[in-house]
Amino acid sequence: MTDISQTAQLPPATRSGSGRLRSLWRSGSGRAGLIIVGVLVLFSLASFAGLMPYDAIAQDPPSRLLPPSGDHLLGTDQFGRDVFSRVAAGVANSALIAVVAVAFAAVVGTLGGLVAGFYRGFSDSAIGGVTNVLFAFPPLLLALALASVFTRNWFTIAVAIAVVYVPIFIRVVRGPVLTLREIEYVKAATSTGQRKSAIMMRHVLPNITSIIIVQVTLSLSWAVLTEASLSFLGLGTPPPAPSLGLMIYDARALLTVAPWTMIAPGAVVVLLVVGLNLLGDGLRDTLDPRNRGRR
Repeated sequence: MTDISQTAQLPPATRSGSGRLRSLWRSGSGRAGLIIVGVLVLFSLASFAGLMPYDAIAQDPPSRLLPPSGDHLLGTDQFGRDVFSRVAAGVANSALIAVVAVAFAAVVGTLGGLVAGFYRGFSDSAIGGVTNVLFAFPPLLLALALASVFTRNWFTIAVAIAVVYVPIFIRVVRGPVLTLREIEYVKAATSTGQRKSAIMMRHVLPNITSIIIVQVTLSLSWAVLTEASLSFLGLGTPPPAPSLGLMIYDARALLTVAPWTMIAPGAVVVLLVVGLNLLGDGLRDTLDPRNRGRR
């Protein structure tokens, strides 16, 4: 997992949102990431809107294991289900779980990092202790343990993944906050008697927003991969809901006779993870103040 805390710089960004977007587009990795992620997002939205040519879970035994053609762009699986429609639904489900998981982790982890870094003392020790305990477990193993405890549905899977990523956000946020609390304007605000919570929200949080945005993007890619791994191991979203990881698992026995059933979901997982990582790299280069003079 990627820790970007060392890229933190403190002065607030001065460029407008449109300027940052243009800078991101000029970045090779950012442009590639935007295109890949944009296409896959449209792909998943089409599935949510019911615009796919076939029902993703409807079985059609006479049409089983058909190769890619004009009628079935990515062929059909062993139950006659359209692979194209199932991949689109799988991307939508994976994206939903990843977004909810990372949003939860970002909110909880950011608050935890702010409190730990700004208040120090007992708060820092307590939050740091919990973070170290969570970091002691391999991420996938921790997600597996949590997912196996709860009744399986998309929300509990998202919560299990979120718990894995909370300590990452805590650590990413805490480092810059330790530096920001010593900056003159923060000390000046403290000396005027402002509440610490207000200082954190008004003066500290805006200066670490870019760090959080980049970490969110990178965490989304890992969350997608974690969800696919859980589904592959049988602890992801339960059938009949399409899942990219479960589609790959089911296609193992069909690899020699119907390779498209594995290639399609596998390629989409790779594209989604690579696209999000490229987008994260582009955002990091765009939002890093050290690069502003070079653009």
